[in-house]
Amino acid sequence: MKRKGAGEREKDVKKRKLLDELGESWLPYLTPKDDGFHQLWKTKYSKLVLRTAEKIPKEVHEEVQEAFLTLQKHGCFFQDLVRIKGKDFVTPVSRILVGNPGCTYKYLNTRLFTVPWPVEGYEINYSHPEISKACKALIKLNCYLHRESVLALQEQNLAETKGMEDSPVIDRHQDYATSITEMGSILQDQSPSHVPENDHSHLKERTSYNLSLLNYMDPQQMPFLKQEPYFGMGKMAVSWHHDENLVEGSTVAVYSYSCEEPAADILEEKAPSGRDPAVWHVGLKVAWDIKNPGLAVPLYPGDCYFMLDDLNMTHQHCVLAGLPPRFSSTHRVAECSQGTLPYILDQCNAALQNLCTDTHLSCPTLKSLDVDDIKRVEETHNEVEFEWLRQFWFQGKRYRKCTDWWDKPMAALDEFWRKLELMTSLLLCEFRKEEQAEEQRKERISCLLPILEERQELRQDWLASCRREKQLPDF
Repeated sequence: MKRKGAGEREKDVKKRKLLDELGESWLPYLTPKDDGFHQLWKTKYSKLVLRTAEKIPKEVHEEVQEAFLTLQKHGCFFQDLVRIKGKDFVTPVSRILVGNPGCTYKYLNTRLFTVPWPVEGYEINYSHPEISKACKALIKLNCYLHRESVLALQEQNLAETKGMEDSPVIDRHQDYATSITEMGSILQDQSPSHVPENDHSHLKERTSYNLSLLNYMDPQQMPFLKQEPYFGMGKMAVSWHHDENLVEGSTVAVYSYSCEEPAADILEEKAPSGRDPAVWHVGLKVAWDIKNPGLAVPLYPGDCYFMLDDLNMTHQHCVLAGLPPRFSSTHRVAECSQGTLPYILDQCNAALQNLCTDTHLSCPTLKSLDVDDIKRVEETHNEVEFEWLRQFWFQGKRYRKCTDWWDKPMAALDEFWRKLELMTSLLLCEFRKEEQAEEQRKERISCLLPILEERQELRQDWLASCRREKQLPDF
């Protein structure tokens, strides 16, 4: 577990400054019943697109909702241990990551590993046929949301270039005049065959979702949810944030399913102003800004919303809890340059090129004591231990609830780690040899020492987290 970084400290400073400016007052926010809601959405939040449940094919709803319930029935949702402001917390939301085989996704210093959805060329053994069916439904949803995301971005581009008055916002209280499907005829000339190749490739790149983070929460089982601090929007299931570790400028697509409509007697008790606390909402605000009102958009069973282009970077969003249990599938283009199984296997294989294990030798030796080689090998040692092995095994055997796909890769990484431990031991033995020039020894030790200090510190952090795990508060 890493200590608090510069990014977290910067966020703390911004949050304190914002709260100081607010004092005892609330910032304004609008809901669909407020005058100006649609205009605010169109002018300040136009890159948020809502696709209401009635506009989505019935078979999509049936298959996805069945998949949610199947994964819940098989105990596949888990609360995560995350680190916030240097402290460990268990999330109120239970999650499972589904996506391309070998992908991972890291948030709040916790790396999740995909339960692979069925992809051609991969053999995936699911623990139950129902889980296999659920994963098939989720990759079908992924393909559907990809197509809809491309269409929404094309609409956005068309609106910008032709100066259309309405952005691709969907508003239940304004008859959804700008729904995605209703603009289809306008977009005939914007179909893939008519879009310039570079533009079409760029759209595909920003919407080719490689994984989905599935969420589940029953607010009735979480009585101590945080109150939203800036607008007075009520209880939050997920606090204000930008989604982490995504390809820059990529879209996030979310399918939302609250299991049942709030009871009529509960609806009558809602507050006279502000959002309906019985209904789930997504809240949006311009990041670290007090000039523009926030937005609270209600989410009904089967609704989808899309955060297009750079919205995730320029704005923050939160999830405001309603009363019924809710599932969601949040599809992302994760930045995986250092987060895939092929990547870490390549790193390990490259590091082991410095280990000589020829049969004629009495024991293994290091091929090079060059400072750059030492640094590369020992940094890979830390990476495979703290970013992969400890992350995976700290989460226990949760992935075996769904599949054994990760068993062999993690066994291979464990074997790599053992060889890297040997290489560190061999390196320390070399340092003890007197034939080394003093200047060379100092240079090599200066290279190695910070990496070993970091390794020891991280091992102590992980040990402490393991000891605290059973005594952690929810947040």
